[in-house]
Order: sequence, then structure tokens, then C-alpha cells
Amino acid sequence: MFKGSKLKKTTLFVTTVCLLTLVIGFGMQRRCAAQGGGNDYQSIELFTDVLAIVKKSYVEEVDTKKLVYGAINGMLTSLDPHSSFMPPETYKEMKIDTKGSFGGLGIEITVKEGILTVISPIEDTPAFKAGIKAGDQILKIDDKFTKDLTITDAVKRMRGVKGTKVTLTIMREGFDKTKEFVLERDIIQVKSVKHKVLDDGYGYVRIAQFQEKTDDDLEKALQALQGEQKQLKGLVLDLRNDPGGLLDQAVRVSEHWIPEGKLVVYTEGREKDSQMRFTSRKGHKQPDYPIVVLINSGSASASEIVAGCLQDHKRAVVMGTQSFGKGSVQTIIPLADNSGLRLTTARYFTPSGRSIQAKGITPDIVAEKVDLAATSEKREGMHIREKDLENHFEGDKKEGGEDKKDKPAPYKTDELIKSDSQVLRALDLLKGWEILKTMGKLPS
Repeated sequence: MFKGSKLKKTTLFVTTVCLLTLVIGFGMQRRCAAQGGGNDYQSIELFTDVLAIVKKSYVEEVDTKKLVYGAINGMLTSLDPHSSFMPPETYKEMKIDTKGSFGGLGIEITVKEGILTVISPIEDTPAFKAGIKAGDQILKIDDKFTKDLTITDAVKRMRGVKGTKVTLTIMREGFDKTKEFVLERDIIQVKSVKHKVLDDGYGYVRIAQFQEKTDDDLEKALQALQGEQKQLKGLVLDLRNDPGGLLDQAVRVSEHWIPEGKLVVYTEGREKDSQMRFTSRKGHKQPDYPIVVLINSGSASASEIVAGCLQDHKRAVVMGTQSFGKGSVQTIIPLADNSGLRLTTARYFTPSGRSIQAKGITPDIVAEKVDLAATSEKREGMHIREKDLENHFEGDKKEGGEDKKDKPAPYKTDELIKSDSQVLRALDLLKGWEILKTMGKLPS
């Protein structure tokens, strides 16, 4: 049994707690009822009341800025996967990203159906080399589950000092169970544009990401290709696993092949500044050679603008698989304390009025990527030729050895491209176009 004094103290404590609960509960109830009127001022008053209660009564002392940052971040996260608040350090890193150099793993991510998902790995980065793929679900970063992480928090956890390691727990379509990928952080130097000659007269340009100098780099690449080939018969524009980037760069890239005055893309939003139309400007235009644009599920945002524009104007054949479907525009707004706001302010539409949001670009020719080495070995094992038959006789020998026309001309590009089935299909399509022209079946 309790002694009288102890019982008195216990009763007093319980009564005090109950009274405090009633007072706080009554105050909150009164203000929530007032909030029901829809008055913005009353809603803000509710927020300041909660802030004051947390500051005064939380079990530990809490920094006001931390509370405000958390509240802002939660507010933006409730809007859509791409709106977010960036504290000063994150905002500073974001500005570095658009210049093409930052520390981390090299993964573009989003939240899809509540799960942290890879849009695409960036070429020649730790994530790309480790085999991370578009569509991979990141369930854990080291020992931290990603279920309740914002994109900003996830990025912060994946970045770090060069040489340090991070473990990603991945679930992928076709996996029976999750798999851990151990990646070593590195300084990510993203080369926006790469180019090479695929075969005589046929060029290849790869855009990995749309950064501040992408258009300048593309101009140099096209000049180099035309300098090497004198005249291009066709071009493969590779936008696979390109997560996007700067809208103005997507417009400038498209302008190389779109006549002056033609619509490239337009945006629609609530504010007047979000309602924009981008048309191709005056300037040097590329010759009217045929183009094949390659896309896949990792092609998003700015890369979808370019693919959709060239497709709508019938300037290129789009080949590959359905793109990601990010059809929204984010505006970066600097704030007073050097933090920043990434806010979705508009939707963009292709010249014909197609919205890409949650749909993506549908290729004109669907072409899945296949393992050419495995397919070739399988076919070789299945077929025999005349020369393999016992007692076969040789054909007439022509001067200089075997008839060279009987031997298919090998692709003159490098081994990396020779193993890429989608690039080779694109090249074959361009060659087929050229052959049909010589047969008089197509306009020159």
C-alpha cells in the first residue's frame, strides 16, 4: 500500500498531467475549429502555435531553424516527388551539379509509388559501372530504410568523400530477393556530349545530361563529325538513360534540326511566367540528313522534350523503349538564407500538344536491347553453310582472292558500339534509307 504522502503526490501528478492535456487539447481544438473557416492567417496561426508548443514542451531543446526547415520540407514533399526544399549546403551542391562536377555515386532518382527509384545511372560513374539500372528500387542506403526519406535526404546520404563506400539494397524486376551493391564514392565528372563515327558517313552523338554547356558541346561535336566525314549521311542521337537537366538547353539542342519559327515545346502553369512557348530561333541549322533518336525508360525530362519535338516535326525516327514520363517543369527559387526551393510550376507539352507527364514518349520503332554476343553464338550453333558440308567444291576464285561482295562489310565503329543492339539497329535503318534513295524509292 502507498503511504498517505506518496498517494497525495501521485494524485497531484496525475491531475496536473490531465489538466495540461485538457488545456493543450482545448487550445488545439479551438484553433482547429477556427482553421475550418479556410482563412490562411488562421492556418498560419495554427502552425505558429504548434511551433511554440514544441519549442516549449518537447522533451529536448530543439533548434527553431531545424523545425522550420523540417516543416517546409514536409509541406513540399506532400505536393509531388519533384518539389523539395534545399538547405544552404544542398542548394550549393545543386548549383554545382548543373556545371557537371559533383561528388557521389552518379544516380538520378525519384519517388515512384512511394518507393525511391532510379531514373537512370549517369555514364562512367560508380553507379553505372556497378550495374545499377533504370527502374531499380533503392530500399536501403547503408542501414537506413528509404521508405520515409525525401529525395533530398536520400541524395545527401549517397554523397560523400571520394573513396568512401556506401551500400545500396536494390530490388529489381526479375530479382527473387533484394541484392546489395557496394559502391565507392567518386568525384562525378559528367561529360555532357560524346561523339564518334559509326561508319563511313554516319555519325553518333550521345547526350548524357543537359547541363549549362550542352549546346556548346553539341555544336563542337557536330562540327567535328562533319569535318571528319565531309558530309553526314545520317546521325544517331542517343538519349538513353539521360535523366534530363536544364530546359533551355533542351530547346537549344532541338534548334539545331528544327527550322526557324517552329515550336519546340510549350509550358502551362498557373502563373503567367509559367506559360511559355519556345520556338526555334534564327541561326545555323544542320543539313537535312536523316536522324534516329534512341530512348529508353531512363530518358526523362529534357531528353523527352528533344525526342518529342523531333518526332512531332517528323525530323527524326524515335527508336527504343517507352521513356520515363517526367513532363513537369521545376523552378529553382533562391531564398534569403542561401537555401533554395525546387518547385513544380508548370507542365510541358510537345509541339503537337502531347503531355508527357506519367506517359512518356512512345518510340516509332520499339527496339529492346538484346545481348548480341549470346544471340550470335546461339545462331552460329544452329546453322550450317555450304562450305561446312563434306566434299563441297570451291567457287571460282577472282583476282585478289575471294569475292569481297560475298562478305558482309563489318561495322567500322568500336567494339562498345558493335555490342549495342539498339545503336546497330539505328545504323541499319539509316543505311536502309540511303539504299532506298539510290533505288529511287525515296526522295533524296
